[in-house]
Amino acid sequence: MNIYLTGYRCTGKTTIGTLLAENLEWKVVDADEMLVKDAKATISDIVADQGWDAFREMEKLIINRIGQLDQHVVATGGGAVLNNENVKCMKKTGIVVWLKARPETIRKRLEADDNTQEQRPSLTSSDLYNEIEEVLNIRNPLYEKAMDFSVETDDKDISDICNTIIKELKCREIQ
Repeated sequence: MNIYLTGYRCTGKTTIGTLLAENLEWKVVDADEMLVKDAKATISDIVADQGWDAFREMEKLIINRIGQLDQHVVATGGGAVLNNENVKCMKKTGIVVWLKARPETIRKRLEADDNTQEQRPSLTSSDLYNEIEEVLNIRNPLYEKAMDFSVETDDKDISDICNTIIKELKCREIQ
C-alpha cells in the first residue's frame, strides 16, 4: 500500500512527501522526477517538443509503475488526476491525500520556486494568477473525487501537516 499526495503545483507534495516518508519509515518517490529521469528531459522540454498529451501518457506509465511498489509515499504530478486510469491505479494501490492551498499561496510559492520555469510549464495562456484560478476550477472536482481525505497546507508548518496526515492514517487503521 502507498500514500499518494495529490494537489496543484506548489501545494507541498514533494516536501511533505519526503518528511512523511521519513516519519513513516517508508520510501518516497516523486512521479515527476521519475518521469524526467526516464525521459532524460525536463517537463518543459517534453511539453515543448511532444505536447501535453505525450507528457500525460508518460505520466500514466509512471503512475502504473509506482502502483506496483509498496510502502511508498508518492508525490504525484499536479495533473495526474486528469487521467481516470491514474486515479483508479492510485485508489487500488493506496490512499490518496489531496494537499490543498489557496490560489494566492500557490502563486507566492510558484514565484519563489527556482524550479518553476523548467518543471512547471504554463498550462494556459493566462497570467499566473488567472491560470491558477482557471486550472483549480477544472481540477478541484477531480482532486475531490480522487481523494480519500484532504489537508489544507496554507500557513501550516510541514511537520504539522505530516502529523495531520499520520493521525488520519491511524484513524483509518493504516499506520
